[in-house]
Amino acid sequence: MTACGKRGAPLPPLVRVPAAPADFTVERRGDDVTLQFKVPAANTDGSRPANIERIDVYAFTGSAAVSNEQLVKFGMKVASLPVKAPRDPDAATESGEAVEEPDLEAEGLDQGAVAKLEDPLTPAAFRSVVLPEEKIDRSQDRPNASRVGTPLVGPPGRVESRIYVLVPSNKRGRKGSFSPRLLVPLIAKPETPETPAITYDESGVNVSWPPPPAVPIQAPATGDLLPGRYIGMETSTYAYHVYDVSPPAASETGTTATPQLATEKRLTDEAVAEPLYRDPRVEWGATRCYTVRTFETITGLTLQSDAAPPACVTLVDTFPPPAPQELQTVASEGAIDLIWEPSAEKDVTGYVVLRGTAPGGQLEEIKRLSAGETTFTDPVKAGVQYEYAVQAIDRAGNVSPMSNRQGDAAR
Repeated sequence: MTACGKRGAPLPPLVRVPAAPADFTVERRGDDVTLQFKVPAANTDGSRPANIERIDVYAFTGSAAVSNEQLVKFGMKVASLPVKAPRDPDAATESGEAVEEPDLEAEGLDQGAVAKLEDPLTPAAFRSVVLPEEKIDRSQDRPNASRVGTPLVGPPGRVESRIYVLVPSNKRGRKGSFSPRLLVPLIAKPETPETPAITYDESGVNVSWPPPPAVPIQAPATGDLLPGRYIGMETSTYAYHVYDVSPPAASETGTTATPQLATEKRLTDEAVAEPLYRDPRVEWGATRCYTVRTFETITGLTLQSDAAPPACVTLVDTFPPPAPQELQTVASEGAIDLIWEPSAEKDVTGYVVLRGTAPGGQLEEIKRLSAGETTFTDPVKAGVQYEYAVQAIDRAGNVSPMSNRQGDAAR
């Protein structure tokens, strides 16, 4: 066999770099910023495991026109998180091939895991970084600067913000793909709501709280005074989220004392505008604790207040079932048969049969029946007028009002 070929320059070795961290979110709560993301498990070419050794978290307060290189150079490194790196970066499974069990270092975050980080906003976080003038693209900060001869339009109303970005690096220190930039506003945090008030019934728990006092910029229009309009500035909108902070052991202790805060579980899918939330979860004997945060949104950026002091309540069933319906009597020789409609309440455990001899007088209990029994035969003297009623009893021992009273006499 014959063949031809051509000698070329040697190719550099393939250096794999990690993909950008996924599902990156930031939220500001009071004076703390919570960052959450998914650790890369693949490289930019799709091969696995990711050739990643650490993830650096950078924050930058200043011009939004800053480049990635400037952000890393002049920004603040908030954290450097080690990741379980492959012992042999070259031993990777190509994209589309069956994934083999990776041989990873023992220390660090797991690849593909969800990581969470808290960044407290110190006074330094509120100080803007001034970059060298020649390196700043001012077109994004001053959109009207080039419009010579046009009227002044006032301040742009831009809210100072802090930029966060995640930068993964491989075992050789080479940076991978940057995460998207996410911003949090650097304005005064919203007022903390007061401790919520809790009421409940058989179908749900009502959580309410007084809204923080709003401070108007201008008094409302009265008489000849025209209503005010905002020009050249952004205004905030406010809403609330409600959280379940019940500790796991609260249902076992049976106490209504305020416990230590547990992990917050947000109950509101969307922020509510009114200071009221109804929780449909009712479990008798359980202790529920709730807190509330104010959410302020301005220029598309949202920040949260500190959590309100939690309020707790132990749910106790003190609600009687409804009265049984359609009690009827059928007289026979030496007995009166009773029949009524079964209660629709799921926690009804039985019925109480009441009887009296004087029309409209007091009735006394003569029999207790199980929830499945809705008939009763009462052997009585013939010719004597008796009056009957029935009550339902639930699992907690609550007794319903009486059913309709029905009178009859045996033959």
